[in-house]
Amino acid sequence: MKVSQLMLFGIFFIGTSAVEAQEKTSLTLDEAIHLAWKNSNEVSLANTKVATKKYELQSTKNNQYPDLKVSGQYQRLAKASIDLKINKSATSQPLPVVDQLMIGQVNASVPVFAGFKIQNSIKAYENLYQAETATASQTKEEVAMKVVNHYANLYKAQKTLELLKENQKRAQQRATDFSNLEKNGIIPRNDLLKSQLQVSKIQLSIDEAAKNLNIVNFYLVTLLKLPAGTKLVINESDFANFQMDNIPTNDEPALQNRKDLEAIRFQGKASQANIKIAKSAYYPSIAIIGGYTALDLKNVITVQNAMNIGVGVSYDLSAIVKNGTTVKIAESKALEVQNSEAMLTDYIKLEVQNAIEDYDLALKQNDVYIQAVEQSSENYRIIKDKYDNGLSDTNDLLEADVEQLGSKINKALAKANIIQKYYELLSVTGQLSQSFNLAKI
Repeated sequence: MKVSQLMLFGIFFIGTSAVEAQEKTSLTLDEAIHLAWKNSNEVSLANTKVATKKYELQSTKNNQYPDLKVSGQYQRLAKASIDLKINKSATSQPLPVVDQLMIGQVNASVPVFAGFKIQNSIKAYENLYQAETATASQTKEEVAMKVVNHYANLYKAQKTLELLKENQKRAQQRATDFSNLEKNGIIPRNDLLKSQLQVSKIQLSIDEAAKNLNIVNFYLVTLLKLPAGTKLVINESDFANFQMDNIPTNDEPALQNRKDLEAIRFQGKASQANIKIAKSAYYPSIAIIGGYTALDLKNVITVQNAMNIGVGVSYDLSAIVKNGTTVKIAESKALEVQNSEAMLTDYIKLEVQNAIEDYDLALKQNDVYIQAVEQSSENYRIIKDKYDNGLSDTNDLLEADVEQLGSKINKALAKANIIQKYYELLSVTGQLSQSFNLAKI
């Protein structure tokens, strides 16, 4: 009976493990970036805005083409009274009954000159379209950086939990050994309680690490639009074998590659075109007009092939006085864009400098953590030998164990931190997309 219960428990455990394994998904950083690019709401919205600007540009271009209008009327006339003023005579026949009127017209207008308004409107919308395209590319950079941060944080949480569980096994074994020693009167009960307390502290740390792992996993799964409940697993080789190339050392790449800066420059060009559009009101509008008219007043008159062609001119004289304010508004908006560009340029320079310093600091910390692992491991070995020979107490042993654990965790996370800071440096210099070979919008 006991054997059967053990077999059932084993089958249940294996089945549960299999289900958990099925839910876990291994995902490289490159795959995660492309998946976010495909499914992200932010990228989808950015692409939609680009499409909208493209349609607006096409609509503006349509203004340079002729306008062609066709109209027709059919009217029933009730007891119309007709009094012809020409060709009247005493012997003329009675006037006919007029109860129907039909009119058909075709009118065309070709703009010839509108104070360069049409051409400048097209230039303005072309630049706005380019600005929106650059903004969409910047959105892709930001989404990619979100994925990098979540991915790195998930690895950190995963590695921390792994090291804590390894340390927990050693702490539990120590507590078991101390329990046996305490029973045999070799060590005082106080030492046993200290070892058991350390096991409890490690368990609390494990629970905290597991919570952090679940939160970061949820963030990344949500961003990538993966099924709820998906457990992502980060391969350690993705970090251990990572190579960093073309590391920026100044802000020159940022001023050349940043898409948000490119977008605001296109907005500046659009604002200059808007000034010219505002000034176009000072000029008259000229168009070539033409048309065709057909008319039939039943029993009275029929007009066919009544074609006309000419030139239409319109000039708003009040604009000479009123339009000055409109021009000043356009010039002020252009100045706003110039100031925004200057502010963004300064901000980018600060971002790049901070990113460079953070990256250098991460490298230095990694060197220190490597040394710390060696030092803490040697320290634990010495303290353990002393403890076994009665030259050190339990407090020293447990403290050395905690220091060794902390140094191992710091070393394990240092590589991920360097990679994270490296990508941040690429992001602030506008080179993150190129590192993943992501196509431009």
